Amino acid sequence: MSPAPNATLLPELALAEQTGSRYIAGVDEVGRGALAGPVTVGIVVIDLHTLPQEVHASGTGVWQALDGVRDSKLLTAPARKRWKPSICQHAKAFSVQHSTPQTIDAAGLTSAMGAAGRAALASIHEELGHPVDHIILDGIHDWIQADVPVITIAKADTTSLSVACASVLAKVERDSLMTELAGDHPEFGWDSNKGYGSAAHRAAILSHGATQHHRTSWNLGTDTLPGL
Repeated sequence: MSPAPNATLLPELALAEQTGSRYIAGVDEVGRGALAGPVTVGIVVIDLHTLPQEVHASGTGVWQALDGVRDSKLLTAPARKRWKPSICQHAKAFSVQHSTPQTIDAAGLTSAMGAAGRAALASIHEELGHPVDHIILDGIHDWIQADVPVITIAKADTTSLSVACASVLAKVERDSLMTELAGDHPEFGWDSNKGYGSAAHRAAILSHGATQHHRTSWNLGTDTLPGL
C-alpha cells in the first residue's frame, strides 16, 4: 500500500477562488475519544496573499516549506515534534486551547469542543487584529459554531494543509500535557496511551478508581465505548 499523500493548499486555494478569502483558518480537534484528559482544538491560519508565487502557479497546492505535514495520526510522535517549529514559523497565526474533563462532563463533548474552538479563534483574532475570512473544519458537522463562515470537509486533516497543521499542533500539545499528568498518576499509563481507553488503562481505572482528569460521565469500565 502506498503511503498517504501529504496535505496541500488545494482546498484553501479553491476556497479563496470561490469566496475571495485571504486569511483561512484550519481547525481540528484531538482527544475526542479519550477517557481522560481534555479535548483539544488547534487552529492554524494561512495568509494566502503572502505565499510564495510557486504555490499559486504550480497547480499542486504544495508549499515546500511545509511539504510533509499530514494528519497528525499519520505522523510519528518525533515527526510531529519536528514539524511544530516550522508550522509555527510559517503560519500567520495559531492557537491551541483545551476543554477540561469537567466541561465535557457538564456540557457534553460537542459543546466542549465548540468552547475550546471558539477560545482558540478568539485568541487568533486578537493576534491578527481582525477576524479570519473563512474556516475549514475537519468533519461533516459544524461543531465550532463561530461567527465566521465555516466549510466542513470530511477528512480535511488528510487533504487541507491548514487543518493538518492544526492537528499536529493540537496533538503535540495534548500529548505533552498527558505525559506531564502521567508523572502524578503513573498507574494509568498516560505517557503512552495519552488518556485513551487501552485495556491497561481501563484495568487501572477499575483498580484505582477515576481521577479528576477522567471523564466521569463516560463509560470508564471495560466495555468498549460505542463509536470509538
